Amino acid sequence: MTRASLTWIFIIAVMTAIGSEIKIMPFANTTFRFGLGTIVFFLCTLIKPTPIILAGIATSIVTTIFRVFNSALHDVPISESIFNHLPAGLFYVLFALCLQILNIQQYREKPLKLGLLVAFSEVISNLAEQIFRFFVQTYNFLFLHDLLILLAVALLRSFFVVGIYSSILIAEQKKRVQEMLNIGSDLYVETLYLKKSMNHIETITGSGYELYRQLKALGFRAESLQALHIAQEIHEVKKDSQRIYAGISKIVGEKSFGPFVLSELLHYIEEGNRKYAELLGKEIQFNTCIDFDFQTKDHIALLALLNNLSANAVEAIKEQGIISIAIERQEDNTVITVCDNGQGISQADISVIFEPGYTTKFNVDGVAATGIGLSHVAELVEKLKGSITVESNNQYTTFKIIIPTQTIQTGET
Repeated sequence: MTRASLTWIFIIAVMTAIGSEIKIMPFANTTFRFGLGTIVFFLCTLIKPTPIILAGIATSIVTTIFRVFNSALHDVPISESIFNHLPAGLFYVLFALCLQILNIQQYREKPLKLGLLVAFSEVISNLAEQIFRFFVQTYNFLFLHDLLILLAVALLRSFFVVGIYSSILIAEQKKRVQEMLNIGSDLYVETLYLKKSMNHIETITGSGYELYRQLKALGFRAESLQALHIAQEIHEVKKDSQRIYAGISKIVGEKSFGPFVLSELLHYIEEGNRKYAELLGKEIQFNTCIDFDFQTKDHIALLALLNNLSANAVEAIKEQGIISIAIERQEDNTVITVCDNGQGISQADISVIFEPGYTTKFNVDGVAATGIGLSHVAELVEKLKGSITVESNNQYTTFKIIIPTQTIQTGET
């Protein structure tokens, strides 16, 4: 047992003890209560893997001590207080035991079954507590309507916790999906670049082999063998590239989480680039607009090109600015525009910005960036059978992409 686990168990015990003091006491002549303690205990064991039995024992001890101490402040004799609150300690031990036996961790992603099993565990534990009180205290046993109250409260509390946990789980899943999509979009761009390089390698290999044949025909044996060796080495590079390309393509294809609707992609673009702007210490207002929505299986390609254009817009703004991203329908086309009020692009450069190597970015050491971002965007747009244009003046720079809707649409939502 690590120190971190013991600390977490102690935190659960203390928080449960405190939560149990926010309570109602539905039955007369007893210290039995409905509090937030069960909710806190169950939620904590769901959020983080916990040795449940040990947590139940610790919670039982801490809760009993907490209540005895609280009663002592109201001049209740300690022996009487222990006698009154010991059954509550028994409840948490039995509740933890039920959760352990039912192995609730395996039902984390099955909320209905999880809620019913935990409600069942709570009812069993509450009944055991009541039986204990019946034998050790002057207390009438529960009637049918009391049992119904126990069941109703158990269902309410268990599904309340399941609802909270499901909300947390969904939020985490969305975050992971967004991260994987961003990784996938980067990999997708790299596959295009790698495929283009492979074509160049194939051409160079052919040229090298042709050089070998010519040198051999001219009687230059040593030189021809050297040319052949170079062609063979280049061919090995090509095979390595093919293996890498196949691996990346498989990852992009299998981990794409598709299809997605355009509005989801737009949300991911906005969130990701807002964080990027904050990282750069810039105050940027993002305005997004979409006048029609549909599912697409080309979400990786769309995410890649939109991320690139949006990130460029963030970098073009010095300290404060506005970035507007819009998706609209124009006849049979989907039109995407990305507009910013950054430093702009000179008219002389507009004609070459999509050429590989063009860049206006330099790092702190004055080294220029690779300048392949916008060339990749152009390739992506071409792959989607679309077109891209850019307009820039002293106030705004606008990239406009027109793609045939049927190329990227898989169904209306």
